[in-house]
Amino acid sequence: MSNTATDADQVSHERLLDDWMAVWNGDYTPAERIISPAFFVHAAMLDGSDSTAIRGPEGLVAWVAQLRAAFSELVFEVEVGPILDANYLVLRWIATGTYDGGFPGATAALGAQVQFTGTDVLRVEHDMLAEYWLNSDVHVLLAQLGVH
Repeated sequence: MSNTATDADQVSHERLLDDWMAVWNGDYTPAERIISPAFFVHAAMLDGSDSTAIRGPEGLVAWVAQLRAAFSELVFEVEVGPILDANYLVLRWIATGTYDGGFPGATAALGAQVQFTGTDVLRVEHDMLAEYWLNSDVHVLLAQLGVH
């Protein structure tokens, strides 16, 4: 069986990507529509917790909101991609924002500008996002925040 994306897959995946980026940019409205109730995450969590505990649209929104709480004007933009096939959506993003405080261990001044990148691999099932692998350059963010 081929994993090549059809034209219909491409349209569906591009809609999912637009909504995915909207969620990361603080518009949580699309989450219920695009995130499967069985959705889970594979990521290295900063606090060492198990990322698979992030489940469904509510879990994703809570996680994104927690990150966004430390930064104003936090904007995620697609830098490379999307790369599409029938079951996956892959993109590299860049995030920029202003540090507002509240990040554990941070010594950066309030108002410091931050920029970091990452790669998202998203598994698509029944026109919804079902699984998420995150590989982010969190060490770059931590260095900018002065976390030692």
